[in-house]
Amino acid sequence: MEMEEAGRIDHLSGERQKAQFDLQPMRVLLAGGEHELDVAQRVAAIVARDPVFSKANRTRLSREELYKNSLRKASHGWKLIQQLKLTEEEAFKLRSLVDEPTFTDLHWGMFVPAIKGQATDEQQKYWLPLAYKMAVIGCYAQTELGHGSNVQGLETTATFDPATDEFVMNSPNLTSTKWWPGGLGKASTHALVYARLITDNHDYGIHAFIVQIRSLDDHKPLPGVTVADIGVKFGNAGYNTMDNGLLRFDQVRIPRNNMLMKLAKVTKEGKYISSDVPKQLAYGAMVYVRQSIVSDASVYLSRAVTIAVRYSCVRRQFGGQGNDPETQVIDYKTQQHRLFPLLATTYAYRIVGQWLKWLYSDVMNRLESYDFSTLPEVHACTSGLKSLTTSVAADGIEECRKLCGGHGYLCSSGLPELYAAYVPACTYEGDNVVLLLQVARFLLKTLSQLGGGVKPVGTASYLGNLPVLTKQGSRVSQGTDWLDHSNLLYAFEARAARLALVAAQLVQKAGNEAGFEQHSIELIEAARAHCELMVLSKFVERLQRGVPGRGVQRQLDILCEVYGLFLLVSRAGDFLSTGCLTPTQVALAKQQLQNLYTEVRPNAVALVDAFGHTDHYLGSILGRYDGDVYPNLYKDAWEEPLNKTVVTDGYEEYIRPILKQEFLPSRKARL
Repeated sequence: MEMEEAGRIDHLSGERQKAQFDLQPMRVLLAGGEHELDVAQRVAAIVARDPVFSKANRTRLSREELYKNSLRKASHGWKLIQQLKLTEEEAFKLRSLVDEPTFTDLHWGMFVPAIKGQATDEQQKYWLPLAYKMAVIGCYAQTELGHGSNVQGLETTATFDPATDEFVMNSPNLTSTKWWPGGLGKASTHALVYARLITDNHDYGIHAFIVQIRSLDDHKPLPGVTVADIGVKFGNAGYNTMDNGLLRFDQVRIPRNNMLMKLAKVTKEGKYISSDVPKQLAYGAMVYVRQSIVSDASVYLSRAVTIAVRYSCVRRQFGGQGNDPETQVIDYKTQQHRLFPLLATTYAYRIVGQWLKWLYSDVMNRLESYDFSTLPEVHACTSGLKSLTTSVAADGIEECRKLCGGHGYLCSSGLPELYAAYVPACTYEGDNVVLLLQVARFLLKTLSQLGGGVKPVGTASYLGNLPVLTKQGSRVSQGTDWLDHSNLLYAFEARAARLALVAAQLVQKAGNEAGFEQHSIELIEAARAHCELMVLSKFVERLQRGVPGRGVQRQLDILCEVYGLFLLVSRAGDFLSTGCLTPTQVALAKQQLQNLYTEVRPNAVALVDAFGHTDHYLGSILGRYDGDVYPNLYKDAWEEPLNKTVVTDGYEEYIRPILKQEFLPSRKARL
């Protein structure tokens, strides 16, 4: 799949021959199954060989060119989906492998799921067929100029007028302007708008409304609608292919039935009626979106790690004696200590992402039966993992750029654009700090219920073992004890439990809400510890079920240990200050971690090959499958428009006068 050009010499073949495991079973595991791998490979081939999806010179385009090019790709992708009769799964994979944020992301990822989750059956029968064939293009307009995380503070109003059986949408002030929705700026014809529902002079809070914002004939904004793009965002290309927009309403009228009425409705007379349908049913869409974000974190980080691992094998610096070659950068311990934990983290996030996919299926089945018992835990899981994985992935991509040295700063490395495209994930769908505080509330509530005999379940079940975890230390006495996954898990459970208990005691002592704000730092630390435990425990659980293929289980064991021990060493302060571990035990963990790097080293290239990224998808000269980096860097330099002329435009006006001393004052002027 990766060797897209016949006859290419594989400069990394020697590295691949070192692998101590079978590649195909690992690929199946990472893809989520043989069917999923087959779909990914078939669709990746379609995208990679289609010239319309080329990424060449993307970072050199102006914003206008960049956006129009993204429209061309989105249109071509939709045409292929129709012509090839791709399934919904295949269509989703195609859109992701085109690797260009565009308006279709929000249409399929937010607009459609919101209709499924919040519209009545009758409304779904009307709107979903239109959305599925893209006869309308939708976006998700929640965030405003003045409010993001505080959804209840949104200011856009939807006031019901019983005389006309319509809602009147209005933006009462500047800060009520909808701000950031992707697809809104230029492409969308409809917006799913979150606004304050007002009827009979009473404010019923935030509800969802479908509002047409552009004509379906000439695409011009409808009367009373002000809509535009918010401007250039961080980085070359990156997320600038997306038309994030602003939206204001000036007394815009919509039919009453455009209010999504699964959970509540307004009658023709203006009476507000809560539905018999439990509000918890709306959680399904949120779980879906957040589990997708966690999966994306693994995908984006895996791309950066693939680039950094391959280039670290190509790059040689220092160490050569006589005719001996210089040392491969990947053989330096300092490089391994920064790179291999990121490789392990990518695998860990892929596995926890697959578990979240199962959790989504489970919660949807429960919701259909009106079983809401797992919702508090599900909310904590999705909130916490979204926060943890996106923060670590964003930082990890930047670390991979640094690991590639100066060349990593080139746009042709693929890393600057990858970072720019990914980093918004840290703030959309919930600010990461706010989400951790939501996890902290879940932990406090769980602890408060222990006294009443309520036994914690699921990912919080370890808190039921609080008496042991808060008193009994680790049994580790030698380095190899850390290779016992039960010892790793116990250390992480004890740390999470003790941090949560300390935070709860501080909050209680200071007095509930005031204490929650006063000790929010301690609460965030406890929440993060809980989330890191969650990832490690799901990794271990997956390994306990066994993995087929020569050497695959062993490699995953090593990566699990690297993930856990690196976190342990990095968070040593937590483990020591809470008394979970002794300084000697932490020192043993540090030494064992370095020993594990030696076992990762011969498998590093094969482990990133297992992700199955094509050269097209990576978009990186440094991360090329064949490792032929330097000739292609040199070749790419000549594609730079500045090099079209030997003598630069502007020489005569600006450089020559400096060289010829023309700016020097005359002797008379000097006197």
